[in-house]
Amino acid sequence: MPRHGKKYRQALARTPRDVRFEDPVEALRLVKEAAFAKFDETVEVAVRLGVDPRHADQVVRGTVALPHGTGKAVRVLVLAQGEKAREAEEAGADVVGTNDLASKIEEGFDDFDVAVATPDQMGVVGKLGRILGPRGKMPNPKTGTVTMDVGKAVREAKAGKLEYRTDRGANVHVTIGKKSFDEKQLLENYAALVDEIVRAKPAAAKGRYIKTVTLTSTMGPGIHVDPARTRGIVDELEQGEPAEDAVTA
Repeated sequence: MPRHGKKYRQALARTPRDVRFEDPVEALRLVKEAAFAKFDETVEVAVRLGVDPRHADQVVRGTVALPHGTGKAVRVLVLAQGEKAREAEEAGADVVGTNDLASKIEEGFDDFDVAVATPDQMGVVGKLGRILGPRGKMPNPKTGTVTMDVGKAVREAKAGKLEYRTDRGANVHVTIGKKSFDEKQLLENYAALVDEIVRAKPAAAKGRYIKTVTLTSTMGPGIHVDPARTRGIVDELEQGEPAEDAVTA
């Protein structure tokens, strides 16, 4: 088991170990306080769900538009031609092309975060499945990244719209901002993510849906959040105390 450095151990010592779960407001405060790196650490959420991803009807996936983005400049690649290529460029796409761009990706080009394609490019996109699929960058009509409205798709991606999907362990990992974000920004992003995950609950899922939630920064320790608190999350910050009508998902 790897040994953690001195600063990590000091950060860990500042977080309460006698509390099993924190409410989201306090958890985010602790994450910000425990972030010790000199750079602006990323704040991440890991949610373990009560689903079995081996069954197609229990895979949880979708998109979420974070109100305050992630704090990261998102590079968007678009596979389109003609008028749609021009539309993508005008919307701010970083890389636009078709067969030439696909060849570049096959040769190892990976300097982009989101890939968008028009439906007529699916023949080109299909050849890239073995490359983009494992990286989580494969355009998909279900997530709005295969569309004729490429301008809208590019703008949404630039604004912080993220794709999420359960991994083999039924976990969802999503970035919700930076340490430099204020508490309200992080909390509103967190609430948007939780709302979306609750909305995406598969009909085939049985028992407790949200099993565990952990918040952490890039270098800091994980803080366990009460998985039962899925509603009225932003209200907690405004009221200064946990909402009384927390609901078990």
